[in-house]
Amino acid sequence: MKNLIKSRILTFGLLLIVVTVLMSCSQPEKTISIETLLQEMIDRDMVAKFPQDNFRLKQESSYNRASVSAQDSVGWFTNHDFNRTDKDHNFLRIEENNGQKEWVLMDHQGAGAIVRTWMPFRSTKNPKTDIIIKFYLDGEEQPTLEGNMLGLLDGTDLFPFPLAHKSLRSAVSFFPIPYAKSCKVTVTKRPFFYQFTYREYEVGTRIKTFTMEDYQKAKPQINEVCETLLNPQNTITGKAVKLHSVLAKNEEKSVVLPEGTSALKNLSIKLGDYSDSLVTRSVVLKIEFDGQQTVWCPIGDFFGSGIGLNPFQGWYRTVSEEGTMSCRWVMPYQKSGKVTVLNLGDKPVDIQLDATVANREWDENSMYFNAAWRGQNPVPTRPFSDWNYVTLKGRGVYVGDALTIMNPVEQWWGEGDEKIWVDGEDFPSIFGTGTEDYYGYSWGGMSTDFYEHPFHAQPYSHKYNKLNRKTEVGERNTKGLSTETRTRSLDVMPFSSSLQLDMEVWRGTDCDMAYGVGVYWYGDATTTSNRTPNPEGVLSSHYIKK
Repeated sequence: MKNLIKSRILTFGLLLIVVTVLMSCSQPEKTISIETLLQEMIDRDMVAKFPQDNFRLKQESSYNRASVSAQDSVGWFTNHDFNRTDKDHNFLRIEENNGQKEWVLMDHQGAGAIVRTWMPFRSTKNPKTDIIIKFYLDGEEQPTLEGNMLGLLDGTDLFPFPLAHKSLRSAVSFFPIPYAKSCKVTVTKRPFFYQFTYREYEVGTRIKTFTMEDYQKAKPQINEVCETLLNPQNTITGKAVKLHSVLAKNEEKSVVLPEGTSALKNLSIKLGDYSDSLVTRSVVLKIEFDGQQTVWCPIGDFFGSGIGLNPFQGWYRTVSEEGTMSCRWVMPYQKSGKVTVLNLGDKPVDIQLDATVANREWDENSMYFNAAWRGQNPVPTRPFSDWNYVTLKGRGVYVGDALTIMNPVEQWWGEGDEKIWVDGEDFPSIFGTGTEDYYGYSWGGMSTDFYEHPFHAQPYSHKYNKLNRKTEVGERNTKGLSTETRTRSLDVMPFSSSLQLDMEVWRGTDCDMAYGVGVYWYGDATTTSNRTPNPEGVLSSHYIKK
C-alpha cells in the first residue's frame, strides 16, 4: 500500500512538471518590435519596473575624441565636439557605399533599438540641408530607411510630431527603430554635431527589425500614440487623498496614503500665491514609502517649473497657468505611504494637495520612485569641472531631471557635455556634446525661447516674455535665470549596480554661476544615492531670483 501511494505521488509530481514545462513552452517569447516599443513609450507603469529584457542605454555622438580620461584635465574638457573638416574626425569613419562617399556616425553590432536622435541645423539662419541620412539594418547593403537628415527627424516627413519634432534649431526624434543584428547610420556629407541614443539588448533577445512595411501597418497605432502624448490624462480611478492647509514658516503637514499594495498615480500641488517666485524653491515635497523617505525635493524642481510658476505640458508633468503643478509618475509601494509638504520660507503658504492612489501588484521587478535635489552657489567656471547631478548605488532606472541655473554674464553657459557612467564602466557610455543638446535643443546663445515637448522643455528663460511667448528683440543672450528639463520613456537608463551622471561646467567666461537640479529615478529599497535633504542649500539659493 505504501509503495502504491509513493508511486502515485511520484506520478503526480512528474505530471505536474510536464504540465509546467508545456505551459511555459506554449507561452510565446516576447518579441520587441515597433509596436511593442510604441506601446511601452506611453505605458507609465512599465517605467516603474526594472526592464525584464535588461537592456543598457548607450549613445554615439560627435563628442571630442581627445576626451579619453578624466585624469587628463586638458583632453577631458576639450570642447571641439563638431566636425568642421574631416580632420576633426569626431565620427567613426568614412566609407564608400554603392559608389557614394558616406560618413559613418553609428555602427552597433548586436540587437538594439534607436530611441532618440538629435541633429542641429548647421546654420543658425538656415534650417535646411540637402544631406541624406541612411540606416543600414542587419548588415543589408541597401539602407532600410533613408531621408533628408533634418526632415526625417523633425516631424515634417515620415515620423510625425511629436514622435519627431523641430526643436529650437534642432531636429529631435523619439521614433523607435529596432534591429535584430546590427545598425549602421551614415550621412552623405560631413556631419556637424550629432547624437544617436540606442538600447543595447542582451544576446538572444528576440527583435523584429524595422521595415517600411511594418511602419505602414503601425500607422493607426502611431497616430494613437501621438494623440496620447499630446493629451496626457490623469488616472481617475482610485482613492482620492487631499490636503488643504496653511503652512507657517518651518512648518510641515502630511497626508497618509491608503494602506496595502498600491501606487500613487497622480499628485498635484497648488499654492495660493506665486507672487514671490522663490516660493517654488522654499516649499519642499517629501514622500515616504514603506517607512523609507524616497523623495526630498523643492516643488519647482520636482514638477519641472524651476524658480517661479512657469507653465508647460509634458508626458509626466504639467504646470498650468492657473497654478496647479501635477505629475503622473507611477509610485508603487507595498504597505504604506505618506506625502509631506514643508515650508522653508519666511511667509505662510496656502497649499492645496490632491492625489490619487490605485491598487497595484508588487513583484521582483517593482521599484520605488525617488526624487532628490542638489544646489550649489557659487559654481566657479574655472577651472573646468564636471558637476555631479547624482551618483546611485544598487539597481534602478534613471528617468529624468530639471536644471535651473543663474548665469551672471551675457555669454552662453551651456557648452558642457553630459557624461554618464553605468555599472562601473571605465568610460561613460553616454558622452554628449552640450547641455542644451541633452535637453533637446541647440545653439543655446540664440535659443532663448520657450518650448515644450512631451519629453523635454525650456519652461523659462530670463529673456523670454511669457505674455506673448517670444524673446524680446535685442535680447538674444543668456544672462539671468533659465530652466531646462528632460524626462525619459524609451530612453530611460537602467543600471544594475551603479549610475553616475555628471554635467560638464564649460563656458568661455571666468565667472561664478549657481546650479540647482532635481533628479528622478526608480530603485530598490536598498538602492542609495549621494543626495541628502539640504534645507541650508535651498535657502542659500534664494539669490536666484527673477
